[in-house]
Amino acid sequence: MSAKFRMTPLSPAIPADLEQGGYISKEAVALKPWLLLAAFVLLLIDGVAVLALGGALRLARAGQATASIALVLAATMSPPAARAQEQPGAKPLSPEMQRALKATRETHLAYVRTGDRNVDAISEAGLRGLSDVLRERTALDPGSPMSVDIERDELTFFPFIYWPVIAVARAPSQAAVAKLNAYLKNGGTILFDTRDNQQSFGATVSDDLITPQTRALRRILGQLDIPPLEVVPAEHVLTKAFYLLQSFPGRWSGGQLWVEARTGARDGTDDASRLRDADGVSAIIIGSNDYASAWAVDATRRTMFPVVPGGPRQREFAYRTGVNMVMYALTGNYKADQVHIPALLERLGQ
Repeated sequence: MSAKFRMTPLSPAIPADLEQGGYISKEAVALKPWLLLAAFVLLLIDGVAVLALGGALRLARAGQATASIALVLAATMSPPAARAQEQPGAKPLSPEMQRALKATRETHLAYVRTGDRNVDAISEAGLRGLSDVLRERTALDPGSPMSVDIERDELTFFPFIYWPVIAVARAPSQAAVAKLNAYLKNGGTILFDTRDNQQSFGATVSDDLITPQTRALRRILGQLDIPPLEVVPAEHVLTKAFYLLQSFPGRWSGGQLWVEARTGARDGTDDASRLRDADGVSAIIIGSNDYASAWAVDATRRTMFPVVPGGPRQREFAYRTGVNMVMYALTGNYKADQVHIPALLERLGQ
């Protein structure tokens, strides 16, 4: 190398006009919470403006809405308590609180733990398969299935609960009965599945023709506050909640499907008052076609049990039955309300 380009080491004495420093790492600022907050505030303002322009919002109510927005802003600007457990030294959450957080962060399908390991495993695999189908075919993105103990666990987190009825099932305790009645009254839906391909539920038959599972179901339902039941009518919302269905097969195809009767809606009595409170959704669905076995998939997402009499078509309609049940539980009677669309359009001048 020539002397013109020779490199010499820096003198230990740094010139006075230079500053010495090291690299300083700065943490990234999370903008997502603030952007979501801004979007939420704009949504609230837009809603108040729409109500005001439509004449449905008076001055006093506008003041209440403004105060509500201020409270929401104050609550949102404060440090989130839900993240307290992430801070060093924070007190760990109890198992009950962890379960509640998991249940509320996503929509989960739930099944009742029966105490029979084989039945419970099939229930979990069945709801896992049905959740996959819902995720692929609908806008619903459910989390992994969760189990519930009707005697101990909170039920209100789950809009749809699958209850496989086993022959040795006992009647629920009084505390569980009160919990179940509250759940059913406030919009929850339970699918009871006797899994015995029975067609005589609700019919007057001799005792020797009733299966042990049906006897157990009667013990359970005898403690609950439920209205009269009927076989799903041809025009019921369950037949068109997502797919158009004429039957409701599972692993078996011969059993009937029962829901709350709508007699009160026709004759003016109060028999249908609960249905009106629950947006037309039957809190009780009773079947016997072993739906979880038809939906069940293993870890590789392969079906676990054959369907009888069989064929891909029966399994496809079993999945469609499950999709309709879940969408019915989540969306209510919106399909039935579509009959009013022509009259609404006519009133709007369309």
